[in-house]
Amino acid sequence: MKNFILHFISFIYISQSVFGQISDEKIAKIKSALPIIDQICRENAEKNHLPSLVYGLVVDGQVVHFNALGLTNTAENILASKQSVYRIASMSKSITAMAILQLRDAGKLQLDEPVYKYIPEIKGQKFSIDSPEITVRHLLTHAAGFPEDNPWGDRQLAISDETMLKMFKKGISFSNTPGISYEYSNMGFAMLGYIIKKVTGETYQNYTIKNILKPLGMNDTYWDYTKVPKKQLALGYRWVEDQWVEQPMLGDGAYGAMGGMLTTIEDFGKYMTFHLSATSSDKQESKVLKRSSLREMQQPWNFALLNLENKNAQGNPCPFVQAYGYGLRWVQDCEHNINIGHSGGLPGFGSNWKILPQYGIGFVTFANRTYAPANALNTQIMDTLIALADLKPISWAVTEVLKERQKQLVSLLPSWEKGEASGIFAENFFLDYFTNSLKKEAEVIYQKAGRIIQVGEMMPENALRGSFILEGENANIKISFTLSPEKPALIQEYHISEVNK
Repeated sequence: MKNFILHFISFIYISQSVFGQISDEKIAKIKSALPIIDQICRENAEKNHLPSLVYGLVVDGQVVHFNALGLTNTAENILASKQSVYRIASMSKSITAMAILQLRDAGKLQLDEPVYKYIPEIKGQKFSIDSPEITVRHLLTHAAGFPEDNPWGDRQLAISDETMLKMFKKGISFSNTPGISYEYSNMGFAMLGYIIKKVTGETYQNYTIKNILKPLGMNDTYWDYTKVPKKQLALGYRWVEDQWVEQPMLGDGAYGAMGGMLTTIEDFGKYMTFHLSATSSDKQESKVLKRSSLREMQQPWNFALLNLENKNAQGNPCPFVQAYGYGLRWVQDCEHNINIGHSGGLPGFGSNWKILPQYGIGFVTFANRTYAPANALNTQIMDTLIALADLKPISWAVTEVLKERQKQLVSLLPSWEKGEASGIFAENFFLDYFTNSLKKEAEVIYQKAGRIIQVGEMMPENALRGSFILEGENANIKISFTLSPEKPALIQEYHISEVNK
């Protein structure tokens, strides 16, 4: 491999999690796909001239695979490893957002408060006379009306609070009015870091270390690169004229809240596991952030783009829509797969993490080359893993009311005798559906299906909607229904159709 020193560490390890044990079948399928995943990563590292690439796979809350390729320090030939600490740039943003939500939950700030309450230097600064005041929520969702500021924002990383406030007081140039569009802003997250300081009386660095990183067991995570043990620190490089050129490390300052964090794959795997726990049914709340707030972070609060030209890992057209949550990107593709995470890019570094909550999986990649294309790599990895391991979305638990209504509905079919008197239908049902028509439709389909051999289990879409299959001798029947929001929940909508065996 030209210009790429290959070092490869591969191991499987299992840790305790809130998700319980991974099924043997699922882990076996994933293990069978790992050689292809590793091959994709090796080829990506060589193609993109990455001095090093490290990555980890999280499945059902457990880090199950880690690999390290190449060198974190080319001059001293230091191999990438499990202990290597990389700058993760804008992946830091969700940590800052999490701190803001902690303070909101503690009643110390409100998301819809004006930012000038904490940064008076910006009071009265607007895009136009009729523009609203910038709020904390605007900052969290890139809706403040500031211009996109990559790579200018990267170079502000080490400035002091005093320098930043002087810049704000001098005046902010707006690109749009707040609250009406998405435009990525590092400055907005630098403001959030300062708000944390104003509310807590301590720097965002100290606050997040005490209240997020340490409680999650992220003990090899830093804001200041000078505090990282030298042998563990990954240096950053550019690929210039067929050689790697080391880049100066940026210092720790006011803008670090938007992209200054440094961490290991193992530590960040703990953070991804925490995000995957947002859908857990565990009754015990985390001391870091309650589940409702964690889920709130992950919602698509501000629409960003629609990509109609996208193709998946198999080369097939697969458009996606993208939005921004609180320090997190939200993407839904043509297969209705939702991934949540963030990229990171600074001089010398490129990174990305994604979780797919409905599959219980996540993938994270760190590289030490300027703006390494980690997002595209991770998307390819996720698409490939789902396909090769034949992964299926995690099913909703079937609620008792769905089971009960299924049993009651089956007992009425196909005759619909005493349906109106059964008490299982909402008041709209027989105004929207007519008994004679329902009977004729069901009897035709039942006749084609023949003798019913088995009633399949409910396949829930949520707590009040689902479908099931009646297995017939000649054909199968699919029945779906939706329940009403009243208590007890009653059948308000129903569909029946013949499906092939």
